[in-house]
Amino acid sequence: MIIRDMTRAECTQLLEKLRFGRIACVEDGQPYIVPFGFAFDGHAIYSFATVGTRIRWMRANPLVCVEVEDIVSPQNWRTVIVFGRYMELPETPEFAAERATAHRLLSGHKLWWEPGFVRTVSHEIERPLDPGYFRVAIDRMTGHCAG
Repeated sequence: MIIRDMTRAECTQLLEKLRFGRIACVEDGQPYIVPFGFAFDGHAIYSFATVGTRIRWMRANPLVCVEVEDIVSPQNWRTVIVFGRYMELPETPEFAAERATAHRLLSGHKLWWEPGFVRTVSHEIERPLDPGYFRVAIDRMTGHCAG
């Protein structure tokens, strides 16, 4: 098996193909990583979520890391890491076009609102369903593949 760096074009192709990954954020030196659904437009990653730990932490520190992977076997896989910045897309006129882009990209896939807009009970408390769109502006990305 040989592991090699992926080109930017290969990283982009994988981001365009996949719909689920993991997003990591940090608060007070503590990392936090969760799975999330996303769509990629060639320049930014778009997603949809209700307010919880992840959104609160990304509001406080917008530096995030996204990981996606396509694993066929232990000897045949691809993974991309994106370093970027979280940006909330509020329901205001200035973000209307970008919210429309996020909705168009995400809604092109079956059950696109899951897991971002589902009933969530944590520590016996139900989280309010107050959904919102966000984007991750890409600062840089890297990828590796084995095969």
